[in-house]
Amino acid sequence: MRFTPKIMAEISISAALALVLSFIKFSPVAQGGSISLTMVPIFILALRRGWFAGLTGGALLGFIQLLVNPFIVHPLQLILDYPLAYGLLGISGFWRKSPLTGIVMGGMARFLAHFVSGAVFFGSYAPKGANVWLYSLAYNASYMVPEIIISCIAVFFLIKKAPALLNYEA
Repeated sequence: MRFTPKIMAEISISAALALVLSFIKFSPVAQGGSISLTMVPIFILALRRGWFAGLTGGALLGFIQLLVNPFIVHPLQLILDYPLAYGLLGISGFWRKSPLTGIVMGGMARFLAHFVSGAVFFGSYAPKGANVWLYSLAYNASYMVPEIIISCIAVFFLIKKAPALLNYEA
């Protein structure tokens, strides 16, 4: 894929809009998670311009989130929770003909990165005697599943209202 100035501008605007939306939280969760519309601009970007543009925009968002609101305990956790997790939203671009499937797949890929990070690096937050993998599963699912559902609903209505939004030929 060749990044034209127009596509680079879309990537930048999508990451910036996603950052702004990250500050509007429906339900903050302890230790950093929250339910918001953050993923929607990255999903639209990936569905409009393809997986590589989505991955690039998501990773850019991850780096910006790292600058704005960092929570770092280990270099590998930094990669898992920021550029990789948000970058994985871009895989939704593989399902351009089936946007809702793409959103679920991209959201689940992000969930997987946070899940592994949570079990490996944040297991100490689990109640004494609890399985850290089950704790990470429950914690991350508590905000990621609703956020994926809300993203599906938002993108569905955006596409219904403005079908040209996904016109990647434009």
